[in-house]
Amino acid sequence: MGDHQTAWPTELRVSADRKTLVVSFTDARSYEIEAELLRVRSPSAEVQGHSPGQRVTVGGKSEVCISKVLPVGNYAVRLAFDDGHDTGIFTWAFLSELGAEKDLRWAEYLAELAEKGMSRTQELMF
Repeated sequence: MGDHQTAWPTELRVSADRKTLVVSFTDARSYEIEAELLRVRSPSAEVQGHSPGQRVTVGGKSEVCISKVLPVGNYAVRLAFDDGHDTGIFTWAFLSELGAEKDLRWAEYLAELAEKGMSRTQELMF
C-alpha cells in the first residue's frame, strides 16, 4: 500500500448521481468513496469534536449527495453536501486513508449507529 502522506491525487471526480467521490492517486491506487461515508466521517470539528471522545455519530445520511468540491490550497478539498454541511477539509492523506480503510470505517459506523439506536435513514429511531 502507498504512503498516505505523499500520494497526490491524479483524479478527483464526483459521480453523475453525486453519491460517490472517485479519487485516484499518483501511486496507482483508486477509490470510490460514498458521499454518506464522507459526510458522516467528515474531518470537521462539528463531526469530530476536539478529541476522539467527542466525535458525533451522524445518522440519517443515506441519501446525502455531494453538491460542491472546492479546492483548499494544493493539499485538500472542502466538500459541500446537499444537507448544508460544508466545513470539512478533506486532505489527500485523509481521502487516501478513508479509501484504503473503507470497509473498516463502514463497519465502525454501522456499529455506532446500532449502539446509539440510530439508522442510516433516520437521525433517531423511536
